[in-house]
Amino acid sequence: MSVYAMNRRRFLQTTGTIAAASLFSSRFAWAAGDHKIDKIGVQLYTVRDLMKNDFEGTIAKVAQIGYKEVEFAGYFDHTGKQVREILAKNGLTAPSTHVQYDELDDKFPSVIDTSKEIGLEYIICPWIPEELRKSPDIWKQAAEKFNKCGEQVKKAGMQFGYHNHWFEFLPTNGKLPYDELLRLCDANLVKMEMDLCWISTTHTDPVKYFEKYPGRFPLVHVKDVKTMPKISSGGSQNFGDTVDLTEVGSGVIDWKRIFAHSEQAGIKHYIVEHDHPKQPLESIKTSYEYLKNLRW
Repeated sequence: MSVYAMNRRRFLQTTGTIAAASLFSSRFAWAAGDHKIDKIGVQLYTVRDLMKNDFEGTIAKVAQIGYKEVEFAGYFDHTGKQVREILAKNGLTAPSTHVQYDELDDKFPSVIDTSKEIGLEYIICPWIPEELRKSPDIWKQAAEKFNKCGEQVKKAGMQFGYHNHWFEFLPTNGKLPYDELLRLCDANLVKMEMDLCWISTTHTDPVKYFEKYPGRFPLVHVKDVKTMPKISSGGSQNFGDTVDLTEVGSGVIDWKRIFAHSEQAGIKHYIVEHDHPKQPLESIKTSYEYLKNLRW
């Protein structure tokens, strides 16, 4: 073989390897940035003050922004049938609703009936009142209650769940309440709606929970914070009163890193929330635009 032929073959082999590597690299880069949220949701608690005066009109404005899903936190004297019709009229679906802890007993059968009438998938308890959290056995009691509710909801063709704040990640009697709920609640009966902002404010990594409890987080709350607050067990921090919340993408939370583990977590619904926005519609529009363009 001539020196020319040998050099030519080496050249072709080398350039072929480089080309293949470049192609693989470009395909990998494309795949890594190809994930996005197909249906962005919003917790209507964010626009609650507007809904008090104009329930249907506010829902219509939410849909006009581009949202495809909404999560309820009260129906403002509307029946399940009326709510379902308003959603259909605006091209929306409601995967979930928030139901207070004191509605999980005698009132719960009615809650289930209304939820079925609307067409919900999930009934979520969003909060355990501070006075109840003072009980040393509250998390055991809550888990028992959640399991019972989960059985009832499962029979009705839906799923029960719990939404965290920050206090579940502060030790109580040497244990983390959130860990106790995950341990004591039946994974098939009780799912978690993880509030990604609240867990982050306690300097707890949500990804660690996704890795330890894969598939248990079908819903997440997506909201941001400008600076990490000093967290205490309760008081004035309730519902974000003293926390510097902001629109999604305007704060310090690394959404790409968290959402890169969405499949592992089992996330199906991404729900925007801001507890106290100065301009509610403008706020949810800003968050929507950020999430619509987010790729990971």
